[in-house]
Amino acid sequence: MNAFVYQANPVRVVFGAGSLQQLPAEVDRLGARRALVLCTPGQARSGARVAALLGERAAGVFAEAVMHVPIESAHAARIEAQRRGADCAVALGGGSTTGLGKAIALDSGLPIIAVPTTYAGSEMTPIYGITEGGLKKTGRDASVMPRTVIYDPELTLDLPFAITVTSAFNAIAHAAEGLYAPDGNPVIALMAEEGLRANAAALAPLQSDPHDLGARSDALYGAWLCGSVLGATTMGLHHKLCHTLGGSFNLPHAEVHTVVLPHALAYNAAAAPDAVRRVGRALGVDADEVPHALQDLARRYRAPTSLAAIGMPADGLDRAADLAVQTPYPNPRPLERAALRVLLQRAFDGAAPQP
Repeated sequence: MNAFVYQANPVRVVFGAGSLQQLPAEVDRLGARRALVLCTPGQARSGARVAALLGERAAGVFAEAVMHVPIESAHAARIEAQRRGADCAVALGGGSTTGLGKAIALDSGLPIIAVPTTYAGSEMTPIYGITEGGLKKTGRDASVMPRTVIYDPELTLDLPFAITVTSAFNAIAHAAEGLYAPDGNPVIALMAEEGLRANAAALAPLQSDPHDLGARSDALYGAWLCGSVLGATTMGLHHKLCHTLGGSFNLPHAEVHTVVLPHALAYNAAAAPDAVRRVGRALGVDADEVPHALQDLARRYRAPTSLAAIGMPADGLDRAADLAVQTPYPNPRPLERAALRVLLQRAFDGAAPQP
């Protein structure tokens, strides 16, 4: 076994059906008295219910989280937290809401409790992203890590199946890329493979019954593991492309992951054979079938398989390729602008992935 370094991110996890009821105690455990509840406009009612659960501990609800955390939204949330005298925040929702909580914590140090309702996994990472001037900038800072994560599968029972699929692919992408990260290690590989398996395996029972609490629990467990992988490793080509496409063209985050992942894995396959073999083992297919198997999995559950279908403009592909090679970052295969332009075109068209 090769030498490696592994550092776990400190976060308290409360997992299980009904665990949302422990939120007031978790706020108390932080020594906080006024918690601002963050959510998207579409989850305003859920945010109000969480505030009611907190009772006198609630500082109010800020229901203005949006995709990719525009800097204007981050500023507004920080001002609102200060105005209401909040000494902690509860991020209820998916990656957009967790990202907003992180943006607040980045400048203020306000402690965050994350309550995920999707499989985004952002709650398990010190990674933040803020979009300004059409560019999404990401970074790592331990101060944005949620202090506590409450995983309650009951909160995902009403997640529409279409969003369930793309959200699960988002998690799968975290695990797949972590397997070829330069700072990966055997512990990360175990979490990645198990998380990937759990998310993929949960889709069939959830297609039959979206209210299958056991399958929802499995998917949330998988998301926890996949998010932990993302939080402990360096991002490569796949996440760079997704952040570029999402932040610069305002494409939906999980759907971008779903479309791009088969193509990114095909691009890196020859340079990362062990990673692809592990992905194949988790999916139950041979390594050389992995990119096609992932695209077929998305197609089977009627998830998008082309960038065109999720709003990418054809005249933006050249700019996306340029942006993808502007900033150096680690990847198993060198980043070649011409090859990436071909990759983006095939992803735009929904064509089969190729090396």
